[in-house]
Amino acid sequence: MGKTVLVVDDSKFMRAVVKGEVERNGCTVVAEADCSDAAVEKYKELKPDIVTMDITMTVDGHTIGRSSNGIDAIKQIIEFDPEAKILVVSAMGQKCYVIEAIEAGAKDFVIKPFDEVRFAEALAHFK
Repeated sequence: MGKTVLVVDDSKFMRAVVKGEVERNGCTVVAEADCSDAAVEKYKELKPDIVTMDITMTVDGHTIGRSSNGIDAIKQIIEFDPEAKILVVSAMGQKCYVIEAIEAGAKDFVIKPFDEVRFAEALAHFK
């Protein structure tokens, strides 16, 4: 079995896309989360090798404020485990948040819609 991965995105479709790419690259998705709170809980429970983290997430189609982005989840995961390997998977329009995510402790990022080769390269850095 390859590295274990937690996939975090509020979009079920995007979680499926990321999961497919993760598995094509020899890793195993051990859980999915659709919000930052669930991401932190699942990380603490499962302690996967890698987390793919969306930044902007909504609940029932509505952004619920700053805590709905993945930045707080990244900070909480890093506080729990400073060695956590977090790969941000974010839309191009969220570039300022990507910088903030890296400052919060994420190790790399890919822009959605992502290039399969770039995604594979990012995952390979964590192996």
